[in-house]
Amino acid sequence: MNEVLALEEVRKNYGKAQNTISVLKGVSITIHAGELIALLGPSGTGKSTLLHIAGLLDHPDTGTVRLLGKACTHASDLKRTQIRRLQIGFVYQFHHLMPELTALENVILPQRLAGKSLEEAACHARELLDRLGLARRLVHSPSALSGGEQQRVAVARALANAPALLLADEPTGNLDEKTADNLVHDLIQLARTTQMSALIATHNPAFANRLDKCVRLKDGILYNT
Repeated sequence: MNEVLALEEVRKNYGKAQNTISVLKGVSITIHAGELIALLGPSGTGKSTLLHIAGLLDHPDTGTVRLLGKACTHASDLKRTQIRRLQIGFVYQFHHLMPELTALENVILPQRLAGKSLEEAACHARELLDRLGLARRLVHSPSALSGGEQQRVAVARALANAPALLLADEPTGNLDEKTADNLVHDLIQLARTTQMSALIATHNPAFANRLDKCVRLKDGILYNT
């Protein structure tokens, strides 16, 4: 299987001198093409920090980050931005949609930033939103959508550029059980059909159990479960 993401002996500290807090203490993980992994652990254990480093939003103090076999640890800010735009999709607990744009426009935007034509981007955005059950909500603004619908738009936006890797931080954390279950089903189906890899932080055991593997972050160390 092809390696999509690899973290090797990643360490991250916050604070200085005696007030230093070690959040990640030599974390290593490899995710292969098409592999969906659940990241478990209590709040405050560093799951978000790990996702930010994996997604090139933050730098490790030491250790190596590779994406698609290429070292990214010391890449320039411009290069990291280009990699995120084309190869990584992000979904958060809060959808972070652009409030002044419609659902369709929110999914078009990252594709336009990646260089797609408006026609091509709009066609693909409609296809993704349709697959997520939002074909009749294309022209609605985020404020006119339910929480579950907003998160579905966020998922479509994350997948718009067909990333090799999806990173999700509690994507169902603000949803009721039924809405969360429906979103999980659709997200996994889309990931499977595109052979996308994913690292998903979640407190939802039903979600975690439907993925290929679970890892747990505890006291800065990553364990297989």
